[in-house]
Amino acid sequence: MNTTILPAEWAPQSAVQLTWPHVGTDWAPYLDEAVQCFSEISTAIAKRQKLLIVCQSEAEVRPFLINAKLENIRFAELPTNDTWARDHGGITVVRGGQPVVLDFKFNGWGLKFPADKDNLITRQLFELGVFSEGTKYENQLNYVLEGGGIESDGLGTILTTSECLLSPNRNGAFSRSEIEKKIKRFFGATRILWLENGYLAGDDTDSHIDTLARLCDEKTIAYVKCEDPLDEHFEALRKMETELQTLRQANGEPYKLVALPMADAVYFDGDRLPATYANFLIINGAVLVPFYQSVKDAEVKRIFEHLFPNREIIGINCLPLIKQHGSLHCVTMQFPENVIF
Repeated sequence: MNTTILPAEWAPQSAVQLTWPHVGTDWAPYLDEAVQCFSEISTAIAKRQKLLIVCQSEAEVRPFLINAKLENIRFAELPTNDTWARDHGGITVVRGGQPVVLDFKFNGWGLKFPADKDNLITRQLFELGVFSEGTKYENQLNYVLEGGGIESDGLGTILTTSECLLSPNRNGAFSRSEIEKKIKRFFGATRILWLENGYLAGDDTDSHIDTLARLCDEKTIAYVKCEDPLDEHFEALRKMETELQTLRQANGEPYKLVALPMADAVYFDGDRLPATYANFLIINGAVLVPFYQSVKDAEVKRIFEHLFPNREIIGINCLPLIKQHGSLHCVTMQFPENVIF
């Protein structure tokens, strides 16, 4: 039987992709800060597994990796618009036991930003021979989809938000039922859990699920909870929490729900930024968690130590990343076993 699965993020990985910031991106005014953050992320990943860095110039990036395990890092020099590998990176399924990297269209989160170069990266990586011989490339560029918009339990369940997947500037020609059929076909899913509520101020993605609620294992969802009735997010996140309480696992049991505190409000140039502790990355043996130089960081680390008792919890200062309205998970894309060696 030629089954298809979208591996959960906690499944064993062969590598993680980063797309490095440069002076030709919107990072230019605070490039040094951004590069320092990318360096910390790179060092943590390369200590434990392979790291693929897409960049303008390997020679320019190497000096920032002096603490990293360089033998685990592979570079690919390609032109890029930006750095959001979660959304322009390929999404890997396993079909009949063979890894297949699906190359969806990335249109700058519904035509908000240029994405012509980023949209070519996955195909160009295959042309460069970055992926293993046993990995297949599949062009799905007639459909817009970003990795940050979906969560998988590896068992046929996809968690997502209607705000993102039903955005008219992504796949507006398709109805909800048509989109649901496509998602099930792409990922071998048997069911899709939709959240209708929840958002973060300053988020350009139209409520990506990875900013709001995350599967931590087959039975557990961690989600952002706002305790302050005066915060603009209070009502929407309360409604999202109520929705999550109604969701059921495939066996009919409710999910174990773990609340993550709403990150302290961060402002830049007068705008509130989408700081969120839900934007964490699971890798082999560790979880990288975005920190925001807040007293809440320590509380969040304790929550994650309970959530992932068999993985090291590593906090990364992501204040630089949210200046461009994203965070840690947004700049990474993992590949399951046997994709990159």
